[in-house]
Amino acid sequence: MSSPPSDVAAPQASAAPVPVTGRALPNGLAAFLVFFSSGAVLVLETVALRLVGPYVGVTLQVTSSVIGVALAAIAYGAWSGGWLADRRDPRGLLAPALVLAGIATAITLPVVRYTGEVLRGGAASAILLLVALAVFVPAALLAAVTPLVVKLQLADLRRTGQVVGRLSGIGTLGGITATLLTGFVLVAALPSTVILLALAVSLGLAGIALGWYLRRQAPTELPGPARTRAALAVLGLIGAGLTTVAPNPCDIETAYHCARVTTDPGRPSGRTLLLNSAQHSYVDLADPKHLEYAYTKWIGAVADVAAPAGQRLDALHLGGGGFTVPRYLTATRPGTDNVVFEIDGGLVELGERELGVRTGPDLRAVVGDARMLVAGEPTDSRDLVVGDAFGHLVVPWHLATREMAAEIRRVTRPGGVYVQNVIDYPPLRFIRAELATVGAEFTHVALIAPPEALAEEQGANFLIVASDAPLPLDAVRSRLGETDPKVSLLSGTDLTDFVGSALVLTDDYAPVDQLLATA
Repeated sequence: MSSPPSDVAAPQASAAPVPVTGRALPNGLAAFLVFFSSGAVLVLETVALRLVGPYVGVTLQVTSSVIGVALAAIAYGAWSGGWLADRRDPRGLLAPALVLAGIATAITLPVVRYTGEVLRGGAASAILLLVALAVFVPAALLAAVTPLVVKLQLADLRRTGQVVGRLSGIGTLGGITATLLTGFVLVAALPSTVILLALAVSLGLAGIALGWYLRRQAPTELPGPARTRAALAVLGLIGAGLTTVAPNPCDIETAYHCARVTTDPGRPSGRTLLLNSAQHSYVDLADPKHLEYAYTKWIGAVADVAAPAGQRLDALHLGGGGFTVPRYLTATRPGTDNVVFEIDGGLVELGERELGVRTGPDLRAVVGDARMLVAGEPTDSRDLVVGDAFGHLVVPWHLATREMAAEIRRVTRPGGVYVQNVIDYPPLRFIRAELATVGAEFTHVALIAPPEALAEEQGANFLIVASDAPLPLDAVRSRLGETDPKVSLLSGTDLTDFVGSALVLTDDYAPVDQLLATA
């Protein structure tokens, strides 16, 4: 056997570990920085939905945009942080990253609110831009913290897997904790402005404290130019100052909505409820019989002929909003039992405070998800069921499926009526699918809609009317003629032709947001 050349080194049994210069951070401090920065990203992500909602709605596309942009920011921040950690001492980068993230968080509020007024109701590009302004910069800065900390902790390459795994796990726990805390506690207790400003201050203070600590440990490594610190402080103050004067679309923030009540200048007793800047309800404090919006007039017309005039009804309302229809039924049919399922307890309180809602024997508001609550209702217990629940301008998908329609049919008495308010836009894929879905459970179905909407010339409200008994179509048509003469009523073969081969929505497959997307 020949021996290796003399100028070639023989392989060694094991390579000596390459130490990382400088002292590692204390384990507790390293864990805190990773936990805190990762959690802050998830606070930003959760609150961003509330921040952009008043301008672009709260839809599946908006939610997907927030998640996607946040993940992109995390990816870019982690990559950038790792790249910088290999080229500069991470001790000089950690504190600035936290301080800059705090400043970026403070500036987010005025930037989104001023820009949101310009991009209000925009298309997908507007949604992505507004979400990016709300999330990307502070989330990327915070995501850079973890690789910086990891680099400082890698004093022994034999423990690389343990260090990276432990800090990665701690970061994930921070994100989980922040998500649950924000969703279950903070959003319900505090306005978005307070949450973001508190987060900005916390990040800034954490960065300042960390910088002070690290300078004490290595005074020669972190000179920290005074001009830079002064500029950052001024930038933070400007951001906080702009927040105080930025336009705020909310009077109050509930757990689900940015809500506002305005007075009708042409009707002093008229009040409009806006949720995420979209008109949702109109009530007349002095006259509960007054119905302003066309779709409420259609519901009123159906209710007027559902039973002899003045006869009390047992009515169930899926969605409360401004409680317009329950107040109408009480005024036109004394003794009517109205039960309202409203997921947002803040709206019930707002209605009692500003919209003339008076709960009592004839009006009971139950806070909770309508899908869950309907399942607990007795069979054949309601004469009239009104479906008027929306997430922004979209019927929540789980309230639009055949399984939900089956529950409503179970609750509705044999001669009772179900009416469902739907908003759709050309090419009208959702309303067709929802008609097919309701028709799969109820024997008789009709549709009330503006002629222009049926011709696919514009978006509009549509009212589905369904029952297991023959519908009093002539009486409904006559009543509609008194309140809204131009509206159309489709039934029979006309409705069948309109629905065509539309998809029946089920719990397993209900692409509501995609059906609502314009072609």
